[in-house]
Amino acid sequence: MARNVVISGGGTGTGIGLAAARAFAAGGDQVLLLGRRAEVLEKAGVPGARTYAADLTEPADVRGVAGFVEREFGAVDVLVHSAGGNGLLEPDAGRDDPLEAVAHSWTVNFRLNTLTAVLLTEALKPRLAEPGGRVLFLGSIAAYRGSGSGAYAAAKAGLHPYAHDLARQLGPRGITVNVVAPGYVEDTEFFGDAMSEERRARLVEETSNGRAGTPGDVVETLHWLASPGAGHITSQIIQVNGGAERGH
Repeated sequence: MARNVVISGGGTGTGIGLAAARAFAAGGDQVLLLGRRAEVLEKAGVPGARTYAADLTEPADVRGVAGFVEREFGAVDVLVHSAGGNGLLEPDAGRDDPLEAVAHSWTVNFRLNTLTAVLLTEALKPRLAEPGGRVLFLGSIAAYRGSGSGAYAAAKAGLHPYAHDLARQLGPRGITVNVVAPGYVEDTEFFGDAMSEERRARLVEETSNGRAGTPGDVVETLHWLASPGAGHITSQIIQVNGGAERGH
């Protein structure tokens, strides 16, 4: 039976969200792709998928998403949060003051990675299928080991307590909530042009299986957590990093 699957951050051509959308669509599910840029969503090319352009950091836009979902889908069986990023693609602070720059970086990362997920979840909570609904957040290995400035890592780490609280809240309705935390994943636009060969080699060397992750590695984990077979798994941080960081 086809499920209704809502995926944020699903338009980027090499992103995990788009790969997830293709996997769910290939299984016969009805997919709704959310992103900020309508033109990018339109080029996503996921068979049968619908798209809705919205800035998920803005409550008004999120209310628009919720209204669209209510009219077009009714219930949401699977909610996948892959919107986010390290802020490198966002405009800079535009000022020379170092504290202004820090405040800007931390605010941008919080809005991109934490607020988007929280607002969309809260807006769609009444629409989550019960029993059997699934809420899946895309976290990061950075939440355990930092990210350089700390801003991105802190924003991703903020998803952990929210997911735990949400799991307790939604558990009586038969809905599970989990975080999938990838390590270094190649073939995405996350690092832009900032990845040196030396850094790549170091990240690969940290793994136990000697390779970088792929979007497919993460998508298969998301797809399984959305399946009936994962119905008793909730409030967990599932690490997908080839052993670069061990469970805590």
